[in-house]
Amino acid sequence: MRTVRTSERNLMHTPAQAPHRWIVLAILSGSLLLISMDTTILNVAFPSLVGDLQPGAVQQLWIIDVYALALSGLLVTAGALGDRWGRKRLLVAGFGIFSLASLIAVFSTEAWHVIAARALLGIGGAAIMPSTVSILRTVFTDARERAFALAVWAAVFGGGMAFGPVVGGLLVQDYGWHSAFLLNLPVAAVIVAAGLRYLPESRSPRSSGRWDWWGVGQSVVGMLALAGGIKQLGKSGIADPLPWALLLTAVALLSVFVRRQLRLDNPLLQVRLFAKPAFSVAATAIFLPMVGMGAILFLVTQWFQYGEGYTPLEAGVRLLPAPLALIAASMAAPTLMHRFAIRHVLGAGLVVLAAGMALPWTFQQFTDLGYPAFAGALTVMGLGAGLATTVASVTLVSAAPAAEVSSAAAIEETCYELGSAMGVAVLGSTAAALYRGNLPALELDGPSAAAVQGSVGEAAHTAERIGGAVGQALLDTASHAYTLAITPAFLLAAVLAVAAAATTWTLIPRDLQPTENH
Repeated sequence: MRTVRTSERNLMHTPAQAPHRWIVLAILSGSLLLISMDTTILNVAFPSLVGDLQPGAVQQLWIIDVYALALSGLLVTAGALGDRWGRKRLLVAGFGIFSLASLIAVFSTEAWHVIAARALLGIGGAAIMPSTVSILRTVFTDARERAFALAVWAAVFGGGMAFGPVVGGLLVQDYGWHSAFLLNLPVAAVIVAAGLRYLPESRSPRSSGRWDWWGVGQSVVGMLALAGGIKQLGKSGIADPLPWALLLTAVALLSVFVRRQLRLDNPLLQVRLFAKPAFSVAATAIFLPMVGMGAILFLVTQWFQYGEGYTPLEAGVRLLPAPLALIAASMAAPTLMHRFAIRHVLGAGLVVLAAGMALPWTFQQFTDLGYPAFAGALTVMGLGAGLATTVASVTLVSAAPAAEVSSAAAIEETCYELGSAMGVAVLGSTAAALYRGNLPALELDGPSAAAVQGSVGEAAHTAERIGGAVGQALLDTASHAYTLAITPAFLLAAVLAVAAAATTWTLIPRDLQPTENH
């Protein structure tokens, strides 16, 4: 009788499992795959789009940047709106916006049409992304199952960003740049149809009260200024006052926003989550590696295309060791988290990531770099990134109470977005400065010499215009200078990953175990 009563008591305290939770996971994974692929698929479609629509230089920048700006600026607001309005409802509405934006892009005949479409895609993505994590946290009440579900989430997110150029290349080379946007429509239709049937609706019990319009304005404008300042810093360099003005504006507005949220009973963003060491360290363990990974994927893609002469599709295919290794490591992470202390699994993942980032520079000290060296480095980086980001995501979401999961989701995805943008801006600028320093004196006219020093891409275009043996020699010189420039940037990325590992081992509690029910 005593055993029966104990079992009954345990059953009373065991949360009920959602009957269709694995279907829910598949739906949310499909949602995230579409969003993550859309962040990189334009890299392949862009040359074809430019050749067709002939956008000006400023329009080209807006086409590239407006998606990430809209996404970053609205994540906090979207997370809070899902708490109040319903996360399922917001996700479905997000896909409605996403589909409309894709249609606008498909039928675009002017550059501003594409800019508007990309902005709407970012708005739709901001509505979808926090909802995926919030619904996962609600549906998967068992800690071990939730760890597996979040591992799938991390694998899909990382893999989707890397598979985007491959899928985009396959579509664009046969069907044109419109097909990169047309792909969204049938996938979104399937996800919405399945979501309406199987996704549960959920809200936060803390979402009552007046809507904080002042906070919305502060967060949106502040995040737009922050993301825009980071991106502008990478484009114009530290001497330009514009990015610093944007960053100062962001600091001022976001400081006011944080102080306001601390005073409110029902804040848009629960910033007190950062008071928990596990949460703040997990956020750091996402942000710092993404600074490195964002820069490295950008620089390696440039090296493949301009240094090695690969087409965009060939470059995308040669990036595959990273996402394949990332997916494998993400799937292994829950088992490792259950067997070993969380701080050791996360710290080890960050150290492996740092080792992969440092490999190209190490190889360069002994031999000329080629694709095999980069393939090995990408594989090691993928293993470390998959393990580290998965463990960090599980830790971050588990450290947040269920009522505050939308805030956790918004913070997590902001770390991904801003980390990648920061990497391209800071480490990309470092590589550009080193590239210019590595170039020898060039016997070219003023405009041509300035173009070559501007970037390796401009050097490749200049070499193609010159042609012949002189053009090939110029391309070889620029490629060598660029190869020497990117590996120190990789080494700086490795330092950031090591710093994240040291923070992990120092601050995460020894007994923390997010894969166990409490």
